[in-house]
Amino acid sequence: MVHTLQVKSITHSFGKRNILSQCSIECKTGEVIGIFGRNGSGKSTIFKILFGTLKPDQLTLYLDGYLWKGNSGLNAFIGYHPQEIMLPKSLKVKDLIPIYIRDAENQNKVYYIQGIHDMLTKKVGDLSPGQQRYLQFILLLNLNHHFILLDEPFSMVEPLYKDLIKQKLIEYKPHKGYIITDHYYLDVLEVSDKINLIKNGKIIPISNVEELKDFDYLSNQSIIY
Repeated sequence: MVHTLQVKSITHSFGKRNILSQCSIECKTGEVIGIFGRNGSGKSTIFKILFGTLKPDQLTLYLDGYLWKGNSGLNAFIGYHPQEIMLPKSLKVKDLIPIYIRDAENQNKVYYIQGIHDMLTKKVGDLSPGQQRYLQFILLLNLNHHFILLDEPFSMVEPLYKDLIKQKLIEYKPHKGYIITDHYYLDVLEVSDKINLIKNGKIIPISNVEELKDFDYLSNQSIIY
């Protein structure tokens, strides 16, 4: 079954500053939607609203065609991979997995995922930032959410784990819908089916990299590859 997430409008302000104005976005399972925008444009704000941790000024949202009232309870359907590492640092990875993945069969599956098996006996706090982000991503990926919000999944991540994130994202794609943002725009473009740009509080559909240049997103960038 194909699931749909339709955001007809999001409006949100911080004080007198209008961050988002009637922004709309749509995602289906089997799709990767990329969102670009400069710092402070509202990318993380959209994610926090969709995850239900930030109350918007206005929101009209449909899940599988049904109007959702407010944004409470959306985290039952929408998972969120934030920029911060939210995992307990004192636990070993092998002890952490059963806390998140309750089904024994799925636990065993996660234990043997490439890149995870090698870190099982280590404490989360002893892993590199890239390993921690990869672990957090894998745990989220194996929960039951139809949609996953990925905020800067490639930042501070070694090339090996970048590649593994992309591989797993595509592997799970038939049953998941992703909305992803990262300043490492080439990585986002590599995996995205559709891309959007947030500029001046609006979401603008983008067809190609040239349009990102036309809207001045790529100018003065300091990303090093």
